[in-house]
Amino acid sequence: MRILFITATRIGDAVLSTGLLDHLIRQYPQARFVVACGPAAEGVFARMPGRAWTIVLAKRRLRLHWLELWREVGTQRWDLVVDLRGSAFAFLLRARRRFVMRGGRQPGPRIIHLGALMGLDPPPLPVAWFNAADRARAAVLLPGDGPWIALGPTANWDRKVWPAERFVALFRALTAPGEPLAGARAAILGGPGPQEAAMAAPVLAALGDRAVDLVGRISLPEAAAVLARSALFVGNDSGLMHLSAATGTPTLGLFGPSRVQEYAPSGRRTATAIAPGSPALDSMTGLTLDQALAAARGLLAEPLPA
Repeated sequence: MRILFITATRIGDAVLSTGLLDHLIRQYPQARFVVACGPAAEGVFARMPGRAWTIVLAKRRLRLHWLELWREVGTQRWDLVVDLRGSAFAFLLRARRRFVMRGGRQPGPRIIHLGALMGLDPPPLPVAWFNAADRARAAVLLPGDGPWIALGPTANWDRKVWPAERFVALFRALTAPGEPLAGARAAILGGPGPQEAAMAAPVLAALGDRAVDLVGRISLPEAAAVLARSALFVGNDSGLMHLSAATGTPTLGLFGPSRVQEYAPSGRRTATAIAPGSPALDSMTGLTLDQALAAARGLLAEPLPA
């Protein structure tokens, strides 16, 4: 069986789509999957079971990336085509069955819309794929038996970013004597490039030898293994937040007053802390340390899922 799965450009949306892929892998264990995604999201699928290959779609002028995809897949017959980009492309292919996401933004959680595409209620939770080599790498990066807290102080734009000094204060409060994560160390994660490095730099400088710098230094499967090894993730609305939730690690997402209903983390143990105010302002400065600390403590106090 041959399945073409056309998914997102961004890491977060790509991670959210892994629940559908996991459902299809379980339903058709002998199928061979071809995944089409954006360059940033390629690593999400690198360890995926049943993957024949990945087609990286870099956006081009005049939508020429669709022509490139046609050259790769247009002459083949497909048993199933799933198009989460809401394009007409799937209808140009020879396919026995098609699932095509409706275009444009829809109100409500993204994961529910993804599940509804295949009539799945409740929707399947995202998964994170990594292998033994990634686990071994994570064990080297986060050594010892003591707990680690993963922090994601970066995002793809600055209006999503909680102030660095509050990340530092939150970490210190969570690791103080008497806290469940007393004495924990910090793994600081972020994407590649100078902008993300600059966002993380004040947190790294303040925490000194209590933190390890992983910003832009590891692959997405290695990041998934690092997150799975962590006792808690706290971070801005980002692809890393969604990846953490997919691993099953307790994940606290920090949000401004907009889009949390659509992009709250989806996983077995997740929570959000939301800045008050008007969505038009979209400011993270209103999210207080006390709010985030209460949300983190509440998340850690939750019983493990059955």
